[in-house]
Amino acid sequence: MTLRRTLLAAALLLPLPALAQEAPAPAPTPASKPATQKVALDTSFGRIVLELETERAPITARNFLRYADQKRLDGIAFYRTVKVADKFGFIQFGVDNDPKRILPPIKHEPTTQTGVKHVNGAISTARLAPGTARGEFTISVGDQPSLDADPSKPGDNLGYAAFGKVVEGMDVVWKILDAPTSPTAGEGVMKGQMLSPKIRILKVTRVP
Repeated sequence: MTLRRTLLAAALLLPLPALAQEAPAPAPTPASKPATQKVALDTSFGRIVLELETERAPITARNFLRYADQKRLDGIAFYRTVKVADKFGFIQFGVDNDPKRILPPIKHEPTTQTGVKHVNGAISTARLAPGTARGEFTISVGDQPSLDADPSKPGDNLGYAAFGKVVEGMDVVWKILDAPTSPTAGEGVMKGQMLSPKIRILKVTRVP
């Protein structure tokens, strides 16, 4: 429950909505809306459609599109699920260090720079040190502001690079989050989080 407490504590630090009546912010017009690109993940559990922030998070979104366009994500799998509570946690998929699929690492784009946050359904790039992200991705289930960059924290406070969100198929994400795991597979904190069996991604394609 430590992770859940950490995430919930971070959420409590967010400012409360203003109580005074204020005029609502105008809705963005099509001309002012940042550019995006939809991508479909056809999995053995169903379809997930992502909307990638190609303008706000160009480096990270472009990296994902390279993997998709070069068919490096076709045939891979969701292999990890971290369920903290009902409909709260994340799922992970990627090339899993396959040398035939992996591309060079990319520059880290923190959420303080892009404005793309770890809200419910956010897709993000897994990393070790900043600048090491390659072809591993997570989808958040539930808002998780503790994964955003926070300059007030000591050490590596750059968070993870969110670059889009699920716009269709969140029910498929929930099914993957609830899928069975092996009690023995995985090392360290990942032990017990590895899906068994893995959930295949049949193909990844751009949606016109």
